[in-house]
Amino acid sequence: MQHVWFNKTFSSVAAAISLIREADVLGEYHIVSSHTNPYSAAFQEAHEYVVEPSGLQGEVYLAWCLQFCLDHAITIFIPGKEAVLISAERERFEQQGTRVLSVASAEMLELLHDKAAFYQAVDLPLTPPAAFRIVETAEQFEEAYQALKQDHAKLCIKPSKSVFGLGFAVIEEERSSAQLLVEGVQYHIGLDDLRRGFAAMGTFKTMIVMEYLDGHEYSVDCVGDNGRLVCAVPRKKMKQAGRGQMIEMRSDILDSVRQLAKTFGLNGNFNVQFKERAGGLGLLEINPRMSGGIAMACLAGANLPYLALAGFDRGFEHLHIPEVRHGIRVAELGRAAVLADTEVQVVIPEASCAAL
Repeated sequence: MQHVWFNKTFSSVAAAISLIREADVLGEYHIVSSHTNPYSAAFQEAHEYVVEPSGLQGEVYLAWCLQFCLDHAITIFIPGKEAVLISAERERFEQQGTRVLSVASAEMLELLHDKAAFYQAVDLPLTPPAAFRIVETAEQFEEAYQALKQDHAKLCIKPSKSVFGLGFAVIEEERSSAQLLVEGVQYHIGLDDLRRGFAAMGTFKTMIVMEYLDGHEYSVDCVGDNGRLVCAVPRKKMKQAGRGQMIEMRSDILDSVRQLAKTFGLNGNFNVQFKERAGGLGLLEINPRMSGGIAMACLAGANLPYLALAGFDRGFEHLHIPEVRHGIRVAELGRAAVLADTEVQVVIPEASCAAL
């Protein structure tokens, strides 16, 4: 039996663990989940759970992970927190009997987490990123805005490094931020307010000014095998609330994802996002992790978390890759649950304490 560890990561891991256990009819995988939140939803799905010590980062957290793998006989480690550092140190884990399932090399993970660097590096003629400029000063913002406005009616801005769309906003020329607030318009910001704010800051963290793509968004949940695309499930997000998402096996999306997997050496579960525009689809980003909607994608026939784990474990040639059901409509329905009381004392190894 393989002991598989998911450390602290995004909430989608709870669904992933449930899906793996559902498909693991022979009981080949013992799933261990850890998180700093003692009420993590993933604890409800795992065979075993551990509350992680809070505040550990970098080399201290790496040391804790290495010891955790020894203490819990972990044979496969699927990292979330500190995934870049852990990927770079895969050999240290392998030397003590733990294989690390990383989405990409440490260098590629760094690139994917930096959208500005990623946009500059990606070459995807079929579905290229939106037109963009990188800015770090008020002067650069003004130059970028004026240049992009010549060809694009609406622009947006977002941080180079962010998750969950934090910091993203459509730039409004007519309405102020106060008007947008009063009117309840989310993810928009007034141009004049943005200008004044940037001017007051002088310099700021790297931001990207972009052409705004106003069509449907596609979220593509994938499984890769060291650069080879094994399976992909594109979900088209409906603009009207309550209408779910459509599984659309578009050839331009599948060809693009196949190229991205090869270019960036993608492995395991990852997610790619596109958005429609007048001239076709535009690439938004690659998320080197499972998406929040992966359970919806799996309703189309392929159990993506299980495929990624089992393929990594014993090779994809031994697995049946189901055909994805095109054209079905899927959604997530919330359900109530009682959370287990997992408040426990966490002991940090002495070696880690010394480095704090």
